[in-house]
Amino acid sequence: MRLIGVIGGMSWESTAVYYRLFNEAARERAGGLHSARLLVWSFDFAEIEALQAAGDWDGATARLADAARALKAAGAEVLVIATNTMHKMADAVQAAAGLPLVHIADATAGAARAAGMRRPLVLATRYTMEQDFYLGRLRDRHGLDPVVPDAASRETVHRIIYEELCRGVIRAESHAAYLDVIARMRANEGIDGLVYGCTEVGLLLDPADTDLPAVDSTRVHVTAALDAATG
Repeated sequence: MRLIGVIGGMSWESTAVYYRLFNEAARERAGGLHSARLLVWSFDFAEIEALQAAGDWDGATARLADAARALKAAGAEVLVIATNTMHKMADAVQAAAGLPLVHIADATAGAARAAGMRRPLVLATRYTMEQDFYLGRLRDRHGLDPVVPDAASRETVHRIIYEELCRGVIRAESHAAYLDVIARMRANEGIDGLVYGCTEVGLLLDPADTDLPAVDSTRVHVTAALDAATG
């Protein structure tokens, strides 16, 4: 297995899930005491969140590019950005390190298409739901027609991610709020599946919550990264 460099800490709550899933999957594939070969660069998320809120995407790109170069210098052979939102600068990060980068939107789109989705609802941060770096990739590269909630619902979804899930807080009322958004979008927009387009959403939602097919971007990203590292 090639050494996987993980750019994480955004938030550490989901990076911890990545770490567990990487090692569980490696053990399932190889058996015994096998685990994943990983290097993890973990940011102080408060610093990154401040750059996001200020719209300083150039500053955020510089931080992630530095992390990618550091991981390469330490021996990483494949890169993973353990967050959907920060794939906004995926191309710049990959170029900075000169390493293959496993893109979370590609992994997610492949799983969505395999599940028969054409018009999935994307639940994510405001940045991912309102900018085109992610939705556009699902649409233009993979032929999907992604849907996002209305403005008020986008704000609710975003707030729960940053104020609760990124802090390890799981609330029944927030779970109900997400299910309400899904039900309304299903009734009004004809969605045929769900994309957990933020790596924390899987902390709150479970595929068993609805009868719609659901893709957890964190899980499929791990699978794609292991495939890239062992292929």
